[in-house]
Amino acid sequence: MRILVTGGAGFIGSNLISQLIAETDHEIVNLDKLTYAGNPASLSSLQDHPRYRFEKLDICDAAVVNELMMRVRPEAVMHLAAESHVDRSIDGPGEFMQTNILGTYHLLQAALVHWQSLPSDKKERFRFLHVSTDEVYGSLAPDDKAFSETTGYDPHSPYGASKAASDHLVRAWGTTYGLPFLLTNCSNNYGPRQYPEKLIPTVILRCLRNEPIPVYGKGENIRDWLHVDDHCRALRTVCDKGTPGRTYNIGGNCELQNIDLVRAICAILDELSPSQTTTKKYADLITYVTDRPGHDLRYAIDCSRIHDELGWSPKATLDSGMRETVQWYLDNQAWVDQIENGTISGERIGTGQPNETS
Repeated sequence: MRILVTGGAGFIGSNLISQLIAETDHEIVNLDKLTYAGNPASLSSLQDHPRYRFEKLDICDAAVVNELMMRVRPEAVMHLAAESHVDRSIDGPGEFMQTNILGTYHLLQAALVHWQSLPSDKKERFRFLHVSTDEVYGSLAPDDKAFSETTGYDPHSPYGASKAASDHLVRAWGTTYGLPFLLTNCSNNYGPRQYPEKLIPTVILRCLRNEPIPVYGKGENIRDWLHVDDHCRALRTVCDKGTPGRTYNIGGNCELQNIDLVRAICAILDELSPSQTTTKKYADLITYVTDRPGHDLRYAIDCSRIHDELGWSPKATLDSGMRETVQWYLDNQAWVDQIENGTISGERIGTGQPNETS
């Protein structure tokens, strides 16, 4: 199968492509604009692989997207390209409206024309998989039931609203034009190759540099943490076996307050890489900062549908997955340095607060 992956140089996309190349015989075409979060170094080992090729372009450029779709002629599209940082969406929502909404529209239009041109047997097999987020559902109280596929949309940030809009577009193209789509809403991802502005790599790197670890409010916000490898396997399962027109929630079954997560990372680092500059524990670096506007209290995913219908469930525990993640950052400091000094993306990491969004 030839699969077009959008946003394949990002955190989830690069892990997905690496997994697809390693564990399947699929041919992968990676479409990525290479914004600040797109890191070609994450896929450098595949540069000369015969089943992988990279196309640098912007999904907001309709003409270029149309040309690529007709040239590549994919049998499936896995759409991961998105702006995803909540704080950035608050400071500058325009880019999120462009990429997440308009970009998805152009991709849907190109996929529709391509799909309509296919012979009946290939048309039957074609899939458009749209990867979304649990942030479209809004916020849960501590005792509320977890988000299910029938939970109403109630986004509270420009990022969440832009992803909700893109979800609606995908469903509309399926209902109106018959495009065979699949839609997934995932919980917070973590793992190797995550851009350093996100919460978990921020905590790791602040510890290693003996710098204050900023935590919003009192750290009471709750997230459901999903290892990126489990997420990628879920996406493959949905693409292979999911029912067109169906939504599947993907979660890690691992709810945790942010402050408890931060302390757990500090404890792992105390063990794996004890501080060389102070006798204090890394948790002593935790600093509480003013909370983000509209910060959702709790996200939790009910992933019983994907388990019951498709047989998927997460494999990683938080302890095993977090230890692996911490060790990856300890072993790959050069990857981080390339991003921070601008030699990869051309944009240095800002000094804003960490974001727990996947």
